[in-house]
Amino acid sequence: MTAQWYVLIEEDTRVTRRADGVDLKLHRWSLVARHPVSGTEAQALAAAEDAALHHTPAVLARHARPGDIPARSAFLTSDGAWVVRLEQHERECHIRVTVARLMHTQVEVKALPKTFKEKVRHALEGPGPSQGPWVPKGG
Repeated sequence: MTAQWYVLIEEDTRVTRRADGVDLKLHRWSLVARHPVSGTEAQALAAAEDAALHHTPAVLARHARPGDIPARSAFLTSDGAWVVRLEQHERECHIRVTVARLMHTQVEVKALPKTFKEKVRHALEGPGPSQGPWVPKGG
């Protein structure tokens, strides 16, 4: 088990789709950066504030000219997350910066490749039962 502090940066990636003559603005938060902070929670909170006040999302950075500084409104929520609204050249985007502690990691485990016999059985009988949903222990 590990307990290292991280600053997580999420960007609101908006995609506009047209359906039945109506523009649909679809929003989705994507984790774009995770920065480890060696130190205490207070140091992680300070790093998160710095990220909220200085991080520029890729959607703005790729259209910016040297010296451009986007308009920025940074809000600190009651749970300690920063929600930031940025505007530049008639583009608007949002980021969310949070502090989190990494509590668990697990490496990927790949199953052994199927034998020819298993492939034929799967083709004839269909897939086996899937893993059931998680249930709490003792419940």
